[in-house]
Amino acid sequence: MHRKWADRRVPAAGEDTDMDKTIIAVKSLVKTYTMGDVEVHALRGVNADILPGEFVAIMGKSGSGKSTFMNILGCLDVPTRGSYLLDGADVSSLSKDQLATLRNRKIGFVFQSFNLLSRTSALENVELPLMYNHKISSREMRDRSLKALEQVGLASRSSHMPNQLSGGEQQRVAIARSLVNDPVVILADEPTGNLDTRTSLEIMDIFQKLNEKGITIVIVTHEADIAGFTKRNITFRDGRIMRSVMVGNQRNAREELAQLPVNVEDEV
Repeated sequence: MHRKWADRRVPAAGEDTDMDKTIIAVKSLVKTYTMGDVEVHALRGVNADILPGEFVAIMGKSGSGKSTFMNILGCLDVPTRGSYLLDGADVSSLSKDQLATLRNRKIGFVFQSFNLLSRTSALENVELPLMYNHKISSREMRDRSLKALEQVGLASRSSHMPNQLSGGEQQRVAIARSLVNDPVVILADEPTGNLDTRTSLEIMDIFQKLNEKGITIVIVTHEADIAGFTKRNITFRDGRIMRSVMVGNQRNAREELAQLPVNVEDEV
């Protein structure tokens, strides 16, 4: 039976759970690119674990290695050396087809540029990841996609095309699409990078609500303010993790939205 992501929750303190099982485990991760006669060392022996229910921000300046790290986590690239286990599966041992299947079933992606198909409705965009699963009927595909849109507050806009939606609404569709396959982790690359202050807060509110239900989320951001909405910040520099710290005073997007003037246009 399909595990409903909407029914997940964060366990109570002391409750016996499988929270000690890592969703993401990387060890001695190295990535080297060859550009002509020059070797570029993008990652230099990275070690990191991400547990179920975490909300993590990956930070660092341009060229720090954070984007390469996220590409490997998303099975869009492979390391030169080192190991990467995703939900217990050794990614390094998989073929391209197996990687594609794992990526589709285990990972939900959210991109800065939304990556929606312009000539298909919001509902059809959300359905896309399910089209690769031939065990799902068209009725279940529709029901799950509508449920995902409902979770991000867009059930009433399911028939709208992307050009009929605001930037924030398009990003909500992208988040719904990332949820529809019930992934073990959502990877979001600069999800608020193209959005104004209010819309950024609305998107972070959605992520916080999903995380409260136990969904594991990892975002890349260069904005310290946005990282403040997560629970842990991992900072890269020169291909290495320089620090991994818990967020002491986590910002609450819901509360900040309530305090925000109606016509604020400044960036977060």
